Amino acid sequence: MVTFVVRVWLPDRPGALGQVASRIGAVHGDVVGIDILERGGGSAIDELTVNLPNAGLVDLLVSEIRQVDGVAVEDVRPVSPDRPDGSLAALTTAAAIVAAPLDQRLQVACESLRTLLDADWAVAMCMDGPSAVAHDGAVPELEWLAAFLAGSEHLGDQMDHTPGDLVWCRLPRRGVALACGRAGRVLHARERDEFRLLGGIADSMH
Repeated sequence: MVTFVVRVWLPDRPGALGQVASRIGAVHGDVVGIDILERGGGSAIDELTVNLPNAGLVDLLVSEIRQVDGVAVEDVRPVSPDRPDGSLAALTTAAAIVAAPLDQRLQVACESLRTLLDADWAVAMCMDGPSAVAHDGAVPELEWLAAFLAGSEHLGDQMDHTPGDLVWCRLPRRGVALACGRAGRVLHARERDEFRLLGGIADSMH
């Protein structure tokens, strides 16, 4: 068996998820996890963890899911079969941050949040200059990122003025901004909420 995460847009109506699950079963797939990432405007965005007999069935799987009226597939990606479900993954990240020694906590936060969000990079930056206190992955140019974050904050609610592939928050006690990004896949409401809450945990632990 191989395991994939399938991110789908569904009409927010009774039975829609059941129809998708039925299509997955038609290609001998097994839904082993469901995470609701966002809901609103008559639609829901769900992330389904699916076991398949072999990777060659992915194209057929996507084709079958798209047969359900009003359903779109945003993304399909392979994952480890022991990948925890969404709630457990967030708790695992929180536990790693809390358990880290104080002088390593921001580095652990970057590494853990990048893993949680399946992101390309994460960084903790000083508020008073474009320098990284901790980072993981291929971080964008710090001068650009610092200017962007400062401009977003000036506009008010930074989350309303941040592109879909980037999420960030201030850690005022530590004097840093924590940011994370990934190319090609939007960060949805649940992921953004988890990031802000876990950033608050990293900021509050002394």
